[in-house]
Amino acid sequence: MVTGDDHGLLELGLRSGDRVRFRRTTGGWSEARVEGRERDGSVRLRDGKGAARAIPVDRLEVRTTGPRGGHRWELLSDLAAQTEQLRLL
Repeated sequence: MVTGDDHGLLELGLRSGDRVRFRRTTGGWSEARVEGRERDGSVRLRDGKGAARAIPVDRLEVRTTGPRGGHRWELLSDLAAQTEQLRLL
């Protein structure tokens, strides 16, 4: 069953527990895990220290797998804007 919170994440191509990163105000990157979606549209995260955060979609990057199997980071806003052909059964 998909809850309202899960549906909001699926619209962005995310799921609870996905690994993302965001830029701190001090300039470095911090990794976090996705927990849900906030009413304002931002993504609810939990960082490595256990702190909860709500970060706007345009400030998040998602860890993806590149064409050669390596990991890379891509802007969530770019990924959410892509359309993908669904596989036919």
